[in-house]
Amino acid sequence: MKDSKPTIYDPAFLPTNIYSGVPSFLNLPVIETQEDLEAVDVAVMGVPWEGGCTIGGYSSCTEGPKSIRSASIRYTGYLPEFDIDAFAHLKAGDCGDIPVQNGSYDFTFAEIRKQFGKIVDAGAIPITLGGDHSIAYPTISELAKRHPKKVGVLHFDAHLDNFSAFGGDPYSRCSPFYCLYNDPNMDPTKIVHIGIRGPRNHQEERNNARKYGAAVIPAMEIKREGWEASIQKALEIASQGTEVLYVTICADCLDASCMPQGPQDMGGLTSFELLMMVHECGKAGASALDFVEIYPENGTLQTASHVGCWMALYFLNGVAEHRVNHG
Repeated sequence: MKDSKPTIYDPAFLPTNIYSGVPSFLNLPVIETQEDLEAVDVAVMGVPWEGGCTIGGYSSCTEGPKSIRSASIRYTGYLPEFDIDAFAHLKAGDCGDIPVQNGSYDFTFAEIRKQFGKIVDAGAIPITLGGDHSIAYPTISELAKRHPKKVGVLHFDAHLDNFSAFGGDPYSRCSPFYCLYNDPNMDPTKIVHIGIRGPRNHQEERNNARKYGAAVIPAMEIKREGWEASIQKALEIASQGTEVLYVTICADCLDASCMPQGPQDMGGLTSFELLMMVHECGKAGASALDFVEIYPENGTLQTASHVGCWMALYFLNGVAEHRVNHG
């Protein structure tokens, strides 16, 4: 497998295609074999999946992985504000997309579990590109099989996503955390919902968080107390007695002004606040990240796809700093 380095400053640059016409994330090597997987520290996987659409019709979030990869080839792993190049310390590759079957949670979730499990068992950090937020259930649940009651979750979102069912669908994007609350390998008190706000939440969801003991840090608290105090509070809760930390980001944790191609929710985080908090998660030793719920067909600048790239890179920069500091 070739060197694991972004290549935007190479004048002879040619994209490494994960599929015909779709570059690999950051033009990184394509992971094709178990040997390739075991040689990397970070493995990207796409999940072009939308279950039951809760906003009416098709949202185009299935195009998320392709769009994020296409946007990514303009970036490196170096962040001048931290003076660290993530790929000086981490070797990474792209596994491509997992197979999905429209309308079938059973098939798609089984495939998510299979590929995510392979990545984790190989000792790599999974970076999962969605897709809708229902995919957080099989990924986090699969991680919890390997660390029963020892997984801390930092969930960035405008919505609690812990509805018992949406229109009779228990696995929709509204319900992954209700599924996790009831997963025998999960401790719900180690789940922290961050950035919650707005009228697209339901009273049942807030009641469920209380019932199961999950922590909630509303967007209003972040604005009042500051992002640094808020993420340290979240990390303290999620890290208490756990072995691994998982970061899951729904694009609508960002204010609508920062996320023109995602669900439109006002009063949210700025891109700076979210980047800094995600970077802190990496510095704290988090070992998995997903980014979901963008709608690439809305608008032309592909802002949301670039946000996805930045979130992954700031997270990995924090992971690299953690490795530098802690070995």
